[in-house]
Amino acid sequence: QGEVEHQDTHGGGGVIGPGDCQWMTAGRGIQHQEYHSKEFSKRGGQMEMMQLWVNLPAKDKLTTPRYQAILDKDVTVVQMPNEGGSVRLFAGELDGKKGPAMTFTPMNVWDVRLKPGGVADLPQKEGWTTLVAVLGGSITVNGDIEVGPHQLLHLSNEGTGVKIESKDESKILFLAGEPIDEPVVGHGPFVMNTRDEIQTAFAEFYAGKF
Repeated sequence: QGEVEHQDTHGGGGVIGPGDCQWMTAGRGIQHQEYHSKEFSKRGGQMEMMQLWVNLPAKDKLTTPRYQAILDKDVTVVQMPNEGGSVRLFAGELDGKKGPAMTFTPMNVWDVRLKPGGVADLPQKEGWTTLVAVLGGSITVNGDIEVGPHQLLHLSNEGTGVKIESKDESKILFLAGEPIDEPVVGHGPFVMNTRDEIQTAFAEFYAGKF
């Protein structure tokens, strides 16, 4: 809900609204800002959004920065059986359909909407990290795990599927990905693999290289 405007030092920018997504890759360095759009600031209203950070493997940490605006009309949608709901694919693949986000490692970023009694059988790969964030409604996962609104479920990486059953109108963010399995060092706005790389990032930032 609401509208967010984006600008960055590599020329990326735009306004996203309900159902949209902005996918920014920081790579070797970028400065950016997000703020309420001018029109939304004028008219006011409710603001609801989710921000996620996705790690890059070491070999891609210094890739060229880029910004990808994914509008609602461009999001791939997969319908669930018996009109039970839908899955909107920002990244990843389901039932032979792919989401538009350009990623560096295999992952699924899905917006799952289920009606009361709706069921989603979501195949996942063995060994992947999987999170289920319930933004609204109440669900049952894999038959016996109850998850309520504003709760986050971290599933085991064993097995190859996730079954979600909705008790009422539910809004779910489904996140899964292949583990990178590399050291992670974070400090301030930077995430790298070693402390030396963090120090280099700060030096380049203060030198005006972003």
